[in-house]
Amino acid sequence: MPDDTGARTTVTQRAIDEIKTRIAMGELAPGQRLPTERDLAADLGLSRSSMREAIRALTVMGVLEARHGAGIYVTQLKPGDLLDTFGVVAEISRGDTLLHLVQVRKILEPAAAAAAAARIDEEGLIRLRAEMTAMERGTTAEEIVGHDLEFHRIITEAAGNPVLAAILGGLNSRTFRARVWRGYREEGVFPRTFREHDEIYRSLIERDPDGARIATAVHIGAVEEWARRQKDDEE
Repeated sequence: MPDDTGARTTVTQRAIDEIKTRIAMGELAPGQRLPTERDLAADLGLSRSSMREAIRALTVMGVLEARHGAGIYVTQLKPGDLLDTFGVVAEISRGDTLLHLVQVRKILEPAAAAAAAARIDEEGLIRLRAEMTAMERGTTAEEIVGHDLEFHRIITEAAGNPVLAAILGGLNSRTFRARVWRGYREEGVFPRTFREHDEIYRSLIERDPDGARIATAVHIGAVEEWARRQKDDEE
């Protein structure tokens, strides 16, 4: 019996591409309801099964959303919607992939901190100080990681680039950060990590982009070393 999986995948990909093209061209706008599955399939000259698979895939990607009893809609296409699944990669990755993800963070996060140094307001600085205090008082890795995530989120948000914030939000997923902090506890490096956060914070207070960039690179460099040790232990 012939296997038509490849052909079906190709047709489904065509349907995905057609819908994305219509969105890119403005024929389907953010928040707009799609035509019915039957009408859209007929319009594009595709089978309903291929169209159904395409809609399902685009929904997982955050491009479309199913509203119960109301049909399928284009999302608002915000960076957070489109990159929401990115964090899954960081959560489950190990070995080389985990190390490579940390290295991407090492490239992007210092740039975000440098931008934040020129933009963060007094309220943001107060919030950062509160998260740092809560981190140092935390008694479990899970408690600490929540404040750590918020500390870095405040900085990337202050950078003023929602796409960068969404990417870094994925790289800083809760599960991944919990793994790092549990490892830090075993290695007894909590005090050093808190000092690294303090260096970042002081650079932001001083409105020093270069200082914030360097302090953040040093901090992520320590995470990179942790990830490299994890990879070596698994080999």
